[in-house]
Amino acid sequence: MAKTGTKKTSSEKSVEDKLRALFNLQKVMSEIDKIKTLRGELPLEVQDLEDEIEGLETRISNLNTEIKNLNTAIQEKKNGIKEADLLIKKYESQQAGVRNNREFESLNKEIEYQNLEKELCKKRIREFEAEMKAKQETLAKSETLLEERKIDLENKKNELDSIVNDTKEDEDKLRKKAKEIEKDIDERLLSAFKRIRKNARNGLAVVTIERDACGGCFNKIPPQRHLDIQSRKKIIVCEYCGRILVDSEL
Repeated sequence: MAKTGTKKTSSEKSVEDKLRALFNLQKVMSEIDKIKTLRGELPLEVQDLEDEIEGLETRISNLNTEIKNLNTAIQEKKNGIKEADLLIKKYESQQAGVRNNREFESLNKEIEYQNLEKELCKKRIREFEAEMKAKQETLAKSETLLEERKIDLENKKNELDSIVNDTKEDEDKLRKKAKEIEKDIDERLLSAFKRIRKNARNGLAVVTIERDACGGCFNKIPPQRHLDIQSRKKIIVCEYCGRILVDSEL
C-alpha cells in the first residue's frame, strides 16, 4: 500500500528547500516594500507634523500660563500703588496733628518711602506689560502656525489614507502569503532573515549571484564559494555584507 504524502517539518527540509523558502519570502517582502515606496515620505511627514503640533500646543499652554501670571503680577503691583496712596493720605492727615518736628519728619519719611514704593510698582508694571506684550505676540504667531500645521496634517493624512486604501488589498494578500511561507522556515533562520533584512539596504536579505558578484553589495564571489552556493548544500552569507546568497537558477 502506497504511503500518503506528508508535509515536511522545517527540520526535515533540505537546505535547498530552506533556501527556496527564504528566496520566495524575500520576493514577497520586496513586493510589500514597493507598495510602501508609493507612500514615500508621507508617514514620516505625518509623524513630524504630529510632533510639531504637540510641541506648539505645549508652547501655547505655557505662554497662556505665563501671560496669566504676568496679569496677576501687574494687578498685585496696582494694588500696591493703591495701598501706598492710602498710606500717604493717612500719613499726611497725621502730619496735621503732630506735636513736634521730629514726628513730622518721621511721617514725611514714611510718605517718601511710599512714593518710592509707588514708583517701583509703576516700573515693575511697565516691565511686566512689555514682557506680556512680547509673549502675546509670540502666542498669536504660535496659534497661527498651529492652525496652519493642523491643515497640513489633515491634507497629509488624507493623501496617505488614499494611497493606503488603494494598496491595502494587495498588501494584505502579500502579507498573508508571507505568513504562509514563514511557516515553512524554522524560527532561527527566520529570525536571521528578519535581522539581515532590517539592516540591509533596500530590505534585501536574500540575493542572487549576478555576474559572479553578490547581488546586494556587488563584491566578487570567489569561484569555490560560488560552487558551494550552486550546490545548495549549506546556507552561505556574503562575507562583505552578510546577506544570504543563492544561485540565480534557484
